Amino acid sequence: MEKSLLALDAVTCVRGLRPLFAPLSLALPAGQWVHIQGANGAGKTTLLRTVCGLAMPETGQVLWQGQPIHQDRAAYQSDLLYLGHALALKGELSALDNLITDARLRGHPLRAEQALHALSQVGLRARAHLPLRVLSQGQQRRAALARLVVSQARLWVLDEPWVALDADSVALLSHQLDAHVRRGGALMFTSHQAAPLATSGQTVSLHA
Repeated sequence: MEKSLLALDAVTCVRGLRPLFAPLSLALPAGQWVHIQGANGAGKTTLLRTVCGLAMPETGQVLWQGQPIHQDRAAYQSDLLYLGHALALKGELSALDNLITDARLRGHPLRAEQALHALSQVGLRARAHLPLRVLSQGQQRRAALARLVVSQARLWVLDEPWVALDADSVALLSHQLDAHVRRGGALMFTSHQAAPLATSGQTVSLHA
């Protein structure tokens, strides 16, 4: 049996006193993705935050390489890239400075030329030095997605990654995600649409 990188063991989450979904167990091995589906309010974002260690499960546990994620939180965080609804970008900084700052905070410093190459990959080379606040919503999402180009994390967790992207950006993002999976990475994401990916994976639906 293929060993999983990420595993969920009977995980439940609550909002207030209400369980959001039935106990969830799954295994995500290297080189695969898992698509989390569910109606609005089903707990998709809460589940992703729990996987990332930003929220505690009500019951069950999240395992990384067979160990609970809280046992060595620093090591887990170094293997994790999370992109949520909030882009976590500073509007007064340029796309270039945002990318360099983010990489430094993650412990993987970038040279300016590396960051510029990543921004070129997402079609932002000509706007790399502009304050992020003057860019369109789609361009700001591209700036956030440039983190994927330079990421060394093995687990990517993405909340609705294709939202607010045009057709070219959807294709570009899908290429980056497929490349990550083919390199042996693991990917978990939510989406209201079918995953436009060429690699293999699984779909999990959340139900109360």
